Amino acid sequence: MSIFSPPRYQPPFSPAQRESTAMRAFTAFEKSIKGALFGCRMCGNCILQETAFICPMTCPKGLRNGLCGGATPEQCEVDPSRPCTWYAIYERAEKMGRLDKLLEINAPIDGNRAGHETWIDMVRHWRDREEKPHLLDLLRDRDKFNEEWDKFFYDLRQPDWWQGDAEYHPPTYDEPISLLEANLRTGAFVTTAEIAPPLGASGAIISKKAGWLKGQVAAANFTDNASASARMNSMASSQICQQSGLEAVMQLQARDRSRVIIEADAMGAAGLGIRNILCLSGDHHRFGPTPMVKPDQFDMDAVQVLWMLRRMRDDGIYLDGRAIKRRPMWFLGAAGSPYGANPKFEAIRAEKKINAGAQFIQTQPIFDYDRFTDWLEALDKRNLLDKVYLLPGLIPLKSARAAHFMAGDVPGVVIPPELLKRMDAAGDKDGQAEEGIAIALEMIEKLKNTPGLNGMHIMAVHWEAIVPRLVEEADLPRPLYQDWPIPKEDPAEETAVSVA
Repeated sequence: MSIFSPPRYQPPFSPAQRESTAMRAFTAFEKSIKGALFGCRMCGNCILQETAFICPMTCPKGLRNGLCGGATPEQCEVDPSRPCTWYAIYERAEKMGRLDKLLEINAPIDGNRAGHETWIDMVRHWRDREEKPHLLDLLRDRDKFNEEWDKFFYDLRQPDWWQGDAEYHPPTYDEPISLLEANLRTGAFVTTAEIAPPLGASGAIISKKAGWLKGQVAAANFTDNASASARMNSMASSQICQQSGLEAVMQLQARDRSRVIIEADAMGAAGLGIRNILCLSGDHHRFGPTPMVKPDQFDMDAVQVLWMLRRMRDDGIYLDGRAIKRRPMWFLGAAGSPYGANPKFEAIRAEKKINAGAQFIQTQPIFDYDRFTDWLEALDKRNLLDKVYLLPGLIPLKSARAAHFMAGDVPGVVIPPELLKRMDAAGDKDGQAEEGIAIALEMIEKLKNTPGLNGMHIMAVHWEAIVPRLVEEADLPRPLYQDWPIPKEDPAEETAVSVA
């Protein structure tokens, strides 16, 4: 058990290359000290200066840029017997007045550094650096000392191949990349929906469901092995959908992929003409079926994926520095979790995603409107509403059983007791479905009239046929742009172009 951090979920790293006897002895000494103090896993890139001296590598997912969507103050979503590492980081950072330090976008682990000492490297960096903190300034000019101290450790933890920061990076292009982006730019209330990828190898069901949604929504999302369970992948599903005449949003989760595969899959999507990518960390392996995959920590998190893909698009470079001859064109999105943690902490997590490159955010389903607006206000306080398109999620409840399951077993979902009572009192199967539709329509009306929102995202959970009815009865605007090319005249003077 460490003094400052929660207990480690995974053992320390071992070096990829064998060290000399003397270096192994020093590394073991460093590991024993840092393990006792911080639960150190010897990742090779210490970011304790940023994370209030709590090691983020004690997180079961190994998240280096903030908490996940299922975190609570009481427990970790992966291992309920332990506290959430990142909740502890946020709380201590707040007490220290260092919450904004958590906005810096931290690099994934360098396998060449993992398992090795870092103290000698720090001494070398101190020796070679011209501008560095001087101990005398600690007494005579504390502000100068703190500034130089922060600069020193910033340069130490940000490798040349990453160079993360805490700044907003707007896209470098002018014309909309996708139909979804074009529709959002009109200022109309834009609806997207989700189609569940099939369990089998046939794409016919995707084409069928895309036909139901075409003309009703601007784009359809395809989950990427959600709940760590295999289905047809999101890239193939998205391609089938687009061939059926409806633009897709490909979801790309980091759980099952190395950084190399993430780059390759994203580039493959660009080659297929898939322009919308929703970047996710992914559900932990424990939420999947048995036998469970060996629960290694994730190579990257959603913030890192956004940072990497944005640089591929805007700077034309791979993570390893290779130039990209023909840059990919992506409209990048992220997930939001209004109920996952304290709104002010979730707002920091959202800001990191926006700074990294997120241009739109689709959230977990909204059932508790008042708590959702608390999250929205937290984003507004950080001046984020003008930097991203917000599409709150909506799930039409099909049964009381489904409602209770989501309320009790799905991390990040909150359903007020009064809504559960309404579903319980709705009678038979058909009555419960109609009550779920009524609840959904009530929420749509609230969302339509909420300042700061740009649309909504309907997740019908294998009930995609209900989406056209919700769109019709809620009188939601249909997408203005449904096919390329997008007219460059004033959108208000244009009529919708149908898909060929």
